[in-house]
Amino acid sequence: MSRRGVDCSGFVVVTMRDKFDLQLPRDTREQSKIGTRIDKDELLPGDLVFFKTGSGESGLHVGIYDTNNEFIHASTSRGVMRSSLDNVYWRKNFWQARRI
Repeated sequence: MSRRGVDCSGFVVVTMRDKFDLQLPRDTREQSKIGTRIDKDELLPGDLVFFKTGSGESGLHVGIYDTNNEFIHASTSRGVMRSSLDNVYWRKNFWQARRI
């Protein structure tokens, strides 16, 4: 996490640690390898959603699925936010979902 704010993988690490007492890897790419890969239509609150955005340290972005096809994620420039998986950008860049 930088001084400008929390990045996506840092947000996931802190949230999963504080809310679920889970220790996850700090790196988005490593987070994308843990748990079980699931289909998008199987998403439940707390599942991780990954996107290939082409930006950031690994070109990947991660968030935590909530409900109603929305997920919570963070960026160093915009902070923590809620977005819809139906949004054109996120739908186009969706890569995978994982259940921890």
